[in-house]
Amino acid sequence: METYEFEGKTAEEAIEKASRELNIPVEELDVHIIEPGSAGIFGLVGSKKTKVRVNVSREEEVNEACVTDEGDVDNVEVCDENEAETESDETDSETVAESYSDNYLESSKEILEKLLSLIPVEATVSVGQAKGKINLNVEGDASGVLIGRKGKTLDAIEYIVNRLVNNTSDKKIKVVVDSENYRQRHIDSLNELALKLGEKVKQQKKALSTPPLNPHDRRIVHLALKKDDRLDTKSRGEGLLKKVVVILKK
Repeated sequence: METYEFEGKTAEEAIEKASRELNIPVEELDVHIIEPGSAGIFGLVGSKKTKVRVNVSREEEVNEACVTDEGDVDNVEVCDENEAETESDETDSETVAESYSDNYLESSKEILEKLLSLIPVEATVSVGQAKGKINLNVEGDASGVLIGRKGKTLDAIEYIVNRLVNNTSDKKIKVVVDSENYRQRHIDSLNELALKLGEKVKQQKKALSTPPLNPHDRRIVHLALKKDDRLDTKSRGEGLLKKVVVILKK
């Protein structure tokens, strides 16, 4: 376990800095606020920055021997199949979904609406639940701003909402924040990448890997190719961000 400290004008700014410098998605950070900070007098005198501590688990380093592939699949690497022998990510189906009462749904919706009013953006929030998760969908002209580059702004908003919701709850709640169906489009993109990799591996008879992915995205790739009898998938790398290597079954 390694520990890092980051500062920012607000907790959100410090957490975003940690995510950027550690290259770890906001929602996967183990964050503890050690100094809450203050705005001072009129925001000018006596202000103090917020300081957060981030714990990161590091796994043993895995040697890599890959060269960039210049094929038609973007951000892919060609690897020696013998180098791809690392553990697979868990691909078990999710546990029995829990159903949340209307109070939990409305509370989550109100927290997100309050957060959006502070940004501020004009948007409407709808709420629902599925597969043991509370789903909040944001619609409005500023949806693109809320999503951000590669969904990082949306991930940050989702992280904050989850922290606030769980701070006032007696049970663990998972809240998913989406806008313009970005989450599903991201899943579709990963599935498409996985299928392209699989076809290319079968054609070239060489192992290929994805770019480094977080655990949630790796699971999507594993599941996309799980039913292909000719292919196998392995996670490869260190830390939370790993590549998924696609190989031919022996």
